[in-house]
Amino acid sequence: MVPLRDDNPTSITPFVTYALVGANIFIFLYQLTLTPPQLQAFFRSAALVPCQFSATCPIPVNQQLPEWTTLFTSQFLHGGFLHIAGNMLFLWIFGNNVEDRLGHIKFLIFYLSCGALAALTQWFFSQNSSIPSLGASGAIAGVMGAYILRFPRAQVLTLIPLGFFLTTFRLPAFVFLGFWFVQQAFYGLATLPARTTTGMESGGIAYWAHAGGFVFGAILGPLLGLFRRD
Repeated sequence: MVPLRDDNPTSITPFVTYALVGANIFIFLYQLTLTPPQLQAFFRSAALVPCQFSATCPIPVNQQLPEWTTLFTSQFLHGGFLHIAGNMLFLWIFGNNVEDRLGHIKFLIFYLSCGALAALTQWFFSQNSSIPSLGASGAIAGVMGAYILRFPRAQVLTLIPLGFFLTTFRLPAFVFLGFWFVQQAFYGLATLPARTTTGMESGGIAYWAHAGGFVFGAILGPLLGLFRRD
């Protein structure tokens, strides 16, 4: 299922959402200018590498910045065109409404906090992994967790494949996002018995960061004023 848009208007211009989309795209374009060895070095430095965070890597990497900063820098990294396209679509559709409820400053704090907590969730389940974890999806999952609480019945225009054909349906947000969360949690649980030597999820997808970001978004959103009255 792919969201196309929602029907929830906003009363403010979502400057922070626009800025986050722009920053992610800018950094991704920078990634495209790097050679494969340079890109790997960039990921090692800016992404969260669980074993570096745990100080258990067999060969420590020379980290120019404190390791904790990767909880935030990793939130602006993507692994390919489909990865960034999907993330920016979800952020564009759901972020503006959450920013409208929280306000610009609180939304930025909320977004970065969800991303950091999502990265820590992934680290908890893969503490010895040497694979860089790209954390943009965890922050956006936090936005989705807040959205499902605040706008559970908002209609999300959704693109759904039916065999060789594509069709659209309007689904309530709690159905669309609830299905997404259950899917991430199921995939995360399914990988636990078959944890590899890298400690990462199947196919390199950080399902626990997705699920963790969603849960923390649902917790932090109300604490920061998600249900405030105008």
